[in-house]
Amino acid sequence: MSTIFEEDAELAAFRERLQHADGAVRRIAVLDLADRDGDEHAPLLVAALRDADAAVRAEAARALEAFESLEGVAGLVTLLTDEDDEVREAAAHTLSELKQPASAAVLLPHAAHRDAFVRIAVLRAVRELRAPGSYAPALAALNDTDAGVRREAVAVLGYLKQPEALPALTRLVSHDADADVRRAAVGALGYATSGPPDGAGGGHAWSALAALLDGLRDSAWQVREEAATTLGKLALSPAGAQQAGAALIASLEDAYWQVRLRAARSLGRLRHAPALEALMAALSHSISNLRKESALALGELGDAAAIPTLTVAADDSDPEVRKSARLALTQIQGAQR
Repeated sequence: MSTIFEEDAELAAFRERLQHADGAVRRIAVLDLADRDGDEHAPLLVAALRDADAAVRAEAARALEAFESLEGVAGLVTLLTDEDDEVREAAAHTLSELKQPASAAVLLPHAAHRDAFVRIAVLRAVRELRAPGSYAPALAALNDTDAGVRREAVAVLGYLKQPEALPALTRLVSHDADADVRRAAVGALGYATSGPPDGAGGGHAWSALAALLDGLRDSAWQVREEAATTLGKLALSPAGAQQAGAALIASLEDAYWQVRLRAARSLGRLRHAPALEALMAALSHSISNLRKESALALGELGDAAAIPTLTVAADDSDPEVRKSARLALTQIQGAQR
């Protein structure tokens, strides 16, 4: 076990190396620091964030990912406006990986920074922290002129799962000009619970369902795919489930097989009985992944009428389809007992 004196000597040696005239030596010292345990090394890395050599600054930014240091967070935020692209990217990446809740207080004051790169990096960094204070900045950022900022703001609100954000998110699904923003908004609506339009908070949730149904008709197939996926995650009322199921059956005819696949999966999750014929028809599709999902969905429906079709699928040329069909048959037969 090293003594306090040995540790002090080690830190002194690192300080000397970090002050060396050769930037390559300083960079190697940062790399060595990254392999050390103990918070006492963090201040040295924070100091290296101000090094004259961009390669050293970038390496220090990457190394701080292993340390929970608020001083480090503050230093990394400063690097988001560094003159070097690699340094900025390294700082943004490390900030997105830090999980210390207290970091939000350091980050959020920069959420309205004039530089879009900074706004994006800050919102991405606070996303998984689920800090209550991030709600207002994220909500405001939904009106940002930069699509990347709006996407990150949607992600923050999706993690916070506050019903009050639903109206703003549903607006983006139908009105945002950027397909990636619309797709992100559709995914973020997955926490909505469909209720009667006049119920307590149900109006917002009902609007969310309506927005997802609109998403199934979006011009971008990626948005339609996300809408089909999200509809299968909602806690829907019986009336909402009927609406969603009918729309998803129609999506089984989408021009893109990826949308069809997600629709089949969600129909299974919803156990939408009227989808029986459409799902059986999908078992003959040329895309094996769609056949697989259709077989699994039929198992969720539990209707014995699907047994003959699934029996044929149990001899499919694709082993995953065969496995799914046999699983579905077992599921249906078990439900009949």
